[in-house]
Amino acid sequence: MTFAPYLTAEPHIQFHIAAAILALCIGPVALYRKRRDRVHKIIGYTWVTLMALVALSSFLITSFGIVGPFSPIHLLALWTLWSLYLAIKHVVAGNIAMHRLVMRNLHWYGLIIAGLFNFLPGRSTNALFFDEREELGLWVLGAGLALLAANAMRQKRRLSTHSKFPLEKPAPMV
Repeated sequence: MTFAPYLTAEPHIQFHIAAAILALCIGPVALYRKRRDRVHKIIGYTWVTLMALVALSSFLITSFGIVGPFSPIHLLALWTLWSLYLAIKHVVAGNIAMHRLVMRNLHWYGLIIAGLFNFLPGRSTNALFFDEREELGLWVLGAGLALLAANAMRQKRRLSTHSKFPLEKPAPMV
């Protein structure tokens, strides 16, 4: 394993990688911390900023373009920016359950899926871990996507058993 693929990458790619790794590391702290206090807000604002930077900086990475300079991963970047907007909109409106759901989905299905696709052959992350055996990245991608799918089914099953309408706000008491 060598860090040469990251260290020799263009500056905008190094920035993108650094922001993504930081977001990956602090995301669970903001998402799963029991107390929703000042620390949660500081970490949350930092995570939102990092996620926006990751999404925006992805538009500078055009080496895998399918439609002009863009690839399907850029759709994920647009979805990330939209999800950040929705999450902030929900928390401002006081809909904490939807805020939590959007943020957790963004972490697991935005950041993690994008990270898994970096294990495709020809990508820097694949070269970092597998150097001469690029095909092993496909196994990582497949296993990661399978785990995410299993987690999504588990979450769906858990939500359906806890409440018929788990994301609605309770009706105001009159």
